[in-house]
Amino acid sequence: MKHLNQKPVILYTILLSLFLTFLLMAELTGSKLFTVFGFTMTMGVIPFPITFIITDLLNEYFGRKVVRATTLIGMVMIGLAYVLIVIDIQIPASSSSPIDDHSFHTVFANSGLVIIGSIIAYLIGQFIDIQVFHFLRKKTQGKHIWLRATGSTILSQLIDSYVVIFIVLWNTHSASSMAAISNTNFFYKMAIAILITPLLYAVHIYIDNYLGADLKKEMMQTAMEEPGLESSIQVG
Repeated sequence: MKHLNQKPVILYTILLSLFLTFLLMAELTGSKLFTVFGFTMTMGVIPFPITFIITDLLNEYFGRKVVRATTLIGMVMIGLAYVLIVIDIQIPASSSSPIDDHSFHTVFANSGLVIIGSIIAYLIGQFIDIQVFHFLRKKTQGKHIWLRATGSTILSQLIDSYVVIFIVLWNTHSASSMAAISNTNFFYKMAIAILITPLLYAVHIYIDNYLGADLKKEMMQTAMEEPGLESSIQVG
């Protein structure tokens, strides 16, 4: 009897787990601002760019349908996190709690606003990233990973960086201040996307070796033909 090849399942599980971890951390820490060399950014810019690298890897090996599904899973998890935050805020802290209600509310109520803004911005940016990545991949016939990864990230992050800041900070910052923070976030993310390109290649090589030449070729060919995840898990 033929059996399912487990390597694509394991690969997807690992990439999904990393995606959700970095995505949720970006949302929960994004309300904190910090300054580097006179430039103000949100704390979410540290984990957030990694989600787009993972998206590119998912697009590379599993195709657009799987990336769209993964994006929606991420959005559902963010929504669930927001619901839990709202519930937690309503429960009074005990007298022995090291974190009082005011401190908890100050941190996590703002995180809730970040989550709402991020859901809108991320859905727009992510689907742009998916489409541009797939377009460049077909145009280059699967060559030049750096071009499709960086090109798709530039457009998606351009949208995300501005939309989320203007939603989250509109009631506390001026338009010029929000534009400055958005500019800084965008250029930082672009710098990170370019700097970690060698890491993308290294991970790509590692995954290729893990899958083996035949399975890798089969998955990448199937990904370009836009199947679902189930079509990438072939019997052997």
